[in-house]
Amino acid sequence: QLVESGGGSVQAGGSLRLSCAASGDIFNSDCMGWFRQVPGKEREWVAAIDRLGGSTSYDDSVKGRLTISRDNANDIVYLQMSGLNPEDTAMYYCAAQYTGISGCYSTSLSPSSFDYWGQGTQVTVS
Repeated sequence: QLVESGGGSVQAGGSLRLSCAASGDIFNSDCMGWFRQVPGKEREWVAAIDRLGGSTSYDDSVKGRLTISRDNANDIVYLQMSGLNPEDTAMYYCAAQYTGISGCYSTSLSPSSFDYWGQGTQVTVS
């Protein structure tokens, strides 16, 4: 099970930190990712981190403003968001992927490539 928290309303230029708590063995998945979705649009990948936290990747639209990290002692994945703008307004989802190969790969970052999903947390930037 994945449970997101930390969403809310913030003014442009502000910051938020999203958390994703994982239960069971989900946290030991090969890749953990954050996605976002606005009504009427497809869910899009934002950031990903490998099992050990040594490798991260970002969509170009968020690079330099969002940082993904993980606390392996407490089974939590974070998304630190800064320099937010109204275009970042969306429901943000945490997801876990099992491929049998440790790591996150650019060819496997579509939503359909992830196996477990949280319920989402809303971020609104005005």
